[in-house]
Amino acid sequence: MRQIMILLVRFYQRAISPILPDSCCFYPTCSSYMITALEKQGPLLGLLMGLARILRCNPFNRGGVDPVPDKFTLLRNPHPEEYEDEIIARKFHSH
Repeated sequence: MRQIMILLVRFYQRAISPILPDSCCFYPTCSSYMITALEKQGPLLGLLMGLARILRCNPFNRGGVDPVPDKFTLLRNPHPEEYEDEIIARKFHSH
């Protein structure tokens, strides 16, 4: 089930997202977040985390760096500076 969901998100990334204007206010993008959440948390919790992130992605949210936390939560990652990805760490520290 997890792989099917990831394939659906990848289809969105490759076929649908390129024809839409850039609108995600987060890094990583919501679709990348969804894939990582599915990989880390499995289909049910990963889907819930991804959907919560999509709901946070709107013009009324400041956006910014919001990597997938290691533990399940529906809230924004409270410690993005602890994320191990070098690109994300650079983006976080540049703000």
